[in-house]
Amino acid sequence: MKYNIAVVPGDGIGPEVVGEAIKVLNAIGQKYNHQFNYTTVLAGGAAIDEYGECLPEATVEACKNSDAVLLGAVGGPKWDHVPGPQRPERALLGLRKALGLYANLRPAMIFQELADASPLKPSILDGGLDILIVRELTGGIYFGEHVTESGEDGSVTAYDVEKYSDYEIQRIARTAFEMASKRNGRVTSVDKANVLDSSRLWRKIVGEMSSDYGNVELDNMYVDNAAMQLIRDPKHFDVIVTGNMFGDILSDEASQITGSIGMLPSASLGTGNPGLFEPIHGSAPDIAGKDIVNPTACILSAAMMLRYSFGMAEEADAIENAVNKVLDKGLRTADNMSEGCTCLGCTAMGDAILAEI
Repeated sequence: MKYNIAVVPGDGIGPEVVGEAIKVLNAIGQKYNHQFNYTTVLAGGAAIDEYGECLPEATVEACKNSDAVLLGAVGGPKWDHVPGPQRPERALLGLRKALGLYANLRPAMIFQELADASPLKPSILDGGLDILIVRELTGGIYFGEHVTESGEDGSVTAYDVEKYSDYEIQRIARTAFEMASKRNGRVTSVDKANVLDSSRLWRKIVGEMSSDYGNVELDNMYVDNAAMQLIRDPKHFDVIVTGNMFGDILSDEASQITGSIGMLPSASLGTGNPGLFEPIHGSAPDIAGKDIVNPTACILSAAMMLRYSFGMAEEADAIENAVNKVLDKGLRTADNMSEGCTCLGCTAMGDAILAEI
């Protein structure tokens, strides 16, 4: 089988981690008789430097014409002077919108070999942790009306609109229920229905959707309580579904309780469109080009690509199992080092995972 992948290396450490992920994908292709064809395009700061804009139309078209998109990271202080609408990070919003990617899947997993890196007590994490956060990506306050206005008395007022329609809630809820039905059968819907009309609609629609999934248990939780329970009792959660802003905050919190942001991948999916797969870490320009960054999150993002865009469960398992074997051998990058382990650079860690495949 042949698959076309648009590759967006991006900025900072992006090109380094994407390079290692492509090495792994090529090994999978060779082992399982697949052919992956890559088209490299620019977005973020690299595109600003080359074309004067963060998301050139040629990049959008290449991504639309691909089977999936693999992205490294965008942004950095070099472009802090760029006006807001053209900042590197806006490229991500633009790609998500152009590709119709409304569902962000972000796993928060504890690798047993790295459990001591978590800030949580061992008693809380005993037996591991595996949470999937399903965040709505194209609605809510980030895409609502944004207004800053000055009064006649010289005062300044700003407001942002949180807005959701029923169909937006239905499709993200369906994604969450489908995911939960293949996992442990529990969905926690997070909102602020005691205060916000948008959340009351969210809770109503999610509740109605749950009747189509009799094998999945649904519970509702206010976002402030959910933030607390992620620390106090993270094993309560299987799949969390929530809106754009709440998901942005909770997914970052969940990534930190794993103690290893360099290990966590993500997927952004739509309906019948190419998915976008990227590690959750940023561009980390301070360590770019030093061959010390952890490539594992990007490699695991490639595994999510195989699983969710190409339907290659066995191939995705092969990558994830290889990562576990490398960790079992005590091989680490600098961000995950502990006593008795061997520290590897970015390239060497990629090679170690490659060898297990």
